[in-house]
Amino acid sequence: MHVLETTEAAVVYDVSGPLPAELGRPPLFMIGQPMTASGFTTLASYFTDRTVVTYDPRGLGRSTRHDGRVDNSPTVQAEDLHGIIEKLGAGPVEMFASSGGAVTALALVAAHPNDVTTLVAHEPPLFSVLPDAEATMRARAAFRDAYEAKGFGAGMAAFIAMTSWRGEYTEDYFAQPAPDPVHFGLPAEDDGTRGDPLLSDVSWPISSYEPDVDALKAAPTRIVIAVGEESEGIVTGRTSVAMAQLLGQEPTVFPSHHGGFLGPESGYAGQPEAFAGKLREVLAGLGD
Repeated sequence: MHVLETTEAAVVYDVSGPLPAELGRPPLFMIGQPMTASGFTTLASYFTDRTVVTYDPRGLGRSTRHDGRVDNSPTVQAEDLHGIIEKLGAGPVEMFASSGGAVTALALVAAHPNDVTTLVAHEPPLFSVLPDAEATMRARAAFRDAYEAKGFGAGMAAFIAMTSWRGEYTEDYFAQPAPDPVHFGLPAEDDGTRGDPLLSDVSWPISSYEPDVDALKAAPTRIVIAVGEESEGIVTGRTSVAMAQLLGQEPTVFPSHHGGFLGPESGYAGQPEAFAGKLREVLAGLGD
């Protein structure tokens, strides 16, 4: 475990393996948001031949902040990543970034294009790139409102309803009754807490981020937009397709769903072994 100390935060990161990496291969940095380093335990276990770096974004997990802010900004987090990569002293890295982490990684490449040789950006939830961006943000506000009004169970049920909806968010979507949290095995009672980074609006800067497409195209980084095979039509599947098209490519299909790299301990298991195999192929320049 290591710590990047800045004037605004103490950002914890982990390094598994030697620096510089063996055989001249760059470190493989795995990031998420709001997922912390613990979410990559299973995936990293398939890369014991690589030097793997993971981290907890500022204000999440073991990382603390003293900047007076609570929002999760991709541009702020990108500067933390830049600082960690500089501190590693091993040159540019390869990066696997999932969900909100993929948004932060795109911000990193736009700002610091020499930090990353290959970026695999897995299902970035970039609502701004969708043709129904306004309706998507309305749906996002609805699960936030459910969380604020009735707590975690109601908010998570509304979040699941939003993220499992296939296609654009039409009036048919908004006409549905509020989902029952009990139906999803979630608590119906309100425990009074309101600090969840997924259900509150503190991570809206992530999903509202507008990528700098020109900077990304100009960067020397090889960018691969990845999408789960089970995500066709759902919001993160649609954002992946839209982002890939903005970069002049088709998304690369990975096994499983939005959390396809997760193990059974997560409660949302994917196909981590198959996912790791696909990631190896893509990092090697095959299969994308």
